[in-house]
This record gives sequence, structure tokens and C-alpha cells, in this order.
Amino acid sequence: MLSPLDYAKSACDTMMRRFAAADLPPKGHFHYHQGVFLSGMQQTYALCGNEAYFEYIKAWIDSVFDEDGRIRDCTFANLDDIQPGILLYPILDKTGDPYYLRCLRSVYEEVCAIPRNSLGGYWHKVHTVDQMWLDGLYMVGPFSCEYAQRFHLPELRQTIVNHALLMREKTQDKATGLYYHAWDGAGIMEWANPITGCSAEFWGRSMGWMPVALLNDLDFFSPDDPGYEDLAQMAVDLLLALCRYQSDDGRWYQVTNKGDQPGNWLENSCSCLYVAGLCKAMRRGFLSRDYLTNAQKGYQGVINSLTFIGEDIQIGHVCIGTGVGDYPFYCARPVSVNDLHGVGAFLIMCTEMQMLLDQIGE
Repeated sequence: MLSPLDYAKSACDTMMRRFAAADLPPKGHFHYHQGVFLSGMQQTYALCGNEAYFEYIKAWIDSVFDEDGRIRDCTFANLDDIQPGILLYPILDKTGDPYYLRCLRSVYEEVCAIPRNSLGGYWHKVHTVDQMWLDGLYMVGPFSCEYAQRFHLPELRQTIVNHALLMREKTQDKATGLYYHAWDGAGIMEWANPITGCSAEFWGRSMGWMPVALLNDLDFFSPDDPGYEDLAQMAVDLLLALCRYQSDDGRWYQVTNKGDQPGNWLENSCSCLYVAGLCKAMRRGFLSRDYLTNAQKGYQGVINSLTFIGEDIQIGHVCIGTGVGDYPFYCARPVSVNDLHGVGAFLIMCTEMQMLLDQIGE
């Protein structure tokens, strides 16, 4: 019987056979697609110690920064093009090379340039005026919180806390505990509710980023730091709400609360991220181990959906990158096999499950 770590290694090996590190799509662009996949590979490396994984991550980083430590190609100050910066910390720590410190500072310059709305929240993209998307919590939070800890910038950590609390204020549905995908502070988008500014639906993967991001943020907090309890409670409350919508299959739906409606379908990347959040919340002691059953059921639902072509694992039922829309929009989104969203989420799930099982001795 394969362990979660075995599945993670299989996914890493499959992708390494498919892509040279520098060719990961979008090739040459510093972007979260590569960042989420390589973050999962980094977690796999931390558990198994296969140096080929570390060298692959480093090779991608070396391909997207120039000799001065500047990002070669990104959409500057877009949240999506900040997340891969978290890969630099373990590379700096392992190599001790000051070049990677220069690279870190280049990413931090992006963070400092992100436009903010009048309430202090980060715009999701430089052209999405006054819009805040749930995805952004993952894109900017963990990088910034680790940077704040390492370089003694409590004000940066507090900015991340304030951004998260603003997302809760603006996008949480009090009746279900779920979060709408996005909020339009300008009130001009077709998808925005004219009263609340919220988008119309609870999209699976957007909520998946939330607990993973918040719990990763807390790795760089002390329990007495301002915002620690707030972020932990946000993560736990959302995870508990999500458990109420888990399907009999174990996975969750593309539009999370509408599994009984026509056109909806079980989506693997959100399911992986929810399981990862449950595992980490239990491992960190924020959530009772009574929810291990939910996590294992979700994990097994994803595993049951996998196929293999020779040695290569096939992770399907994954929504491609998606903007904000209505129910038919989300349901009609194309699915992919072994795209970087899906493999990254899968690796994060497998490694978090492995760490939890190791902690409890199973």
C-alpha cells in the first residue's frame, strides 16, 4: 500500500520526466503556477531528502532571475507573481549564497508596490481596481510573513493580518461560513452584488487557498503576536464549514455548496487543499483530531480518482485557471490533467497527510 509520501514522490517524478525545470509553464514567467507546484515539491523534499528535487527547484529559480537577482519576467505587483518567492528561503538557507538574498529583495519590492484600496487591502492585480480575491491570501501572505520574521518587519506582518481580516469582513457569508470568491470595492464589475460587492458563488479552489495560506502564515508568528488568534480562528471556522459540504465520495464540488445542482462536478484541487488544511490544523493543534475522518475520506476520494500511464501518475478533474463568474461559468470551466495547480495541490495534500500520520504514529 502506497503512503502519502509515495504518491507525492510519484507526482514529482512524473512532472520531472515531463518538463525540464526551466520549461515549466508559463515558461520563463515568475508565476504562482510554477510556485504552487514547486512549493509542494519542496515539502516533499523536506520529508524524503531526495536532492534531485531540491536541484530541480533551484534550477527553476536560477532560470527566472538574472545575474543581479532581478526577476526576468513577471507582471510586477500582481499577487499571482509574488507567491514563488517562498522558494527562495530554503535555497538561501541551504546554499548560503547572498545572490538569493538579492532575489528575495526583488520579490519584496513587488510586495511594496502592490496597489491598495482605501481600507488597506491589496488589489489582486494591478488592473483589477479595488478588487480583492481569496486567492491573494495564498499569493502574498506566506512570502510576506516569512520575510517579516526574518527581517524584523512587524508592520509587514500586520498588513497581511489586516488584509485577511478585511477579506473576512467583505466576503464571508455568515449563514454558511463559506467565502465568496471575490469582492469589488469599486462596485463596477458585472459579477459584483450591487449591495455587498461580492461575487455570486463559493468557488472551490479559491476557498482552498485560504486555510493553507493562513496556517502557513502562522508558521512565522509567535502566539502572542497581534492577529495570531484571528488567523487561526479564520482557518478553523472555514474548515469546519467546508466539512458540512463534503460529498459521499470524499471530495468537494467545483461550486462547493451546490453539489446537488445540474452541471456541478467533483474537483480535485480544492479537495486536496481542504484536506491539506484539515491535516495542518490538526497537526498544529488548532483543530480536534475528530476531523481526521474527514481528512482521510477526502484524501482517499482523490486517490481513488487517480490513474496511471506507465509510471506516470495522472491527476485529473482539475479546474484550469479561472476568473470570477456565475454558476454556469464555474461549471463550464475546462478541466486538465497534471496541470501545475492540480499537481501542486496534490503534493501539498500528500505531504500534510504524511506529516499528520507521522505525528500520530499511524
